[in-house]
Amino acid sequence: MADDDYYETITRNKQAYHDYFVEEEYEAGLKLVGTEVKSLRDHRVHLSDAYATFQDNELYLVNAHIAPYPKASHDNHEPERPRKLLLHRHELNRIQSKVEQSGYTLIPLELYFKSSHVKVNLGVCEGKKQFDKRQDIKEREHAREMAREHARHRDEMEYKYDEHT
Repeated sequence: MADDDYYETITRNKQAYHDYFVEEEYEAGLKLVGTEVKSLRDHRVHLSDAYATFQDNELYLVNAHIAPYPKASHDNHEPERPRKLLLHRHELNRIQSKVEQSGYTLIPLELYFKSSHVKVNLGVCEGKKQFDKRQDIKEREHAREMAREHARHRDEMEYKYDEHT
């Protein structure tokens, strides 16, 4: 695999898909210091409470916990400092106009290495109500039940075919 094609998922925010409807997704770069990158290579990160917010027309990732690198000296990073997200200006303007609408927020969905850079997949999300979550659970259980029924029916057909041969 060429170095340009290198892709490694560091972490996914599974809770975000449970709590929010994801309207749009954007890929953003992340401005980090060296010890943060080393901690990310060890998968020592939590995105559960993280979100992105605008400060002075720039986008920052807030509450993303990147654990201190254990082998670093006194120059270690602060675990929950705001980290600047790198996007093109037209993308920032589009996201800002969407987020200014009521009910929308920016949630990190995935953190990954793309070639030698750390990227974050940001979702423009709208919060789910409790009944929406219950509906998703019902749909998931229904799909699981249909798959079980299909597999059972397929096994019965194979059994009947084996009896006739």
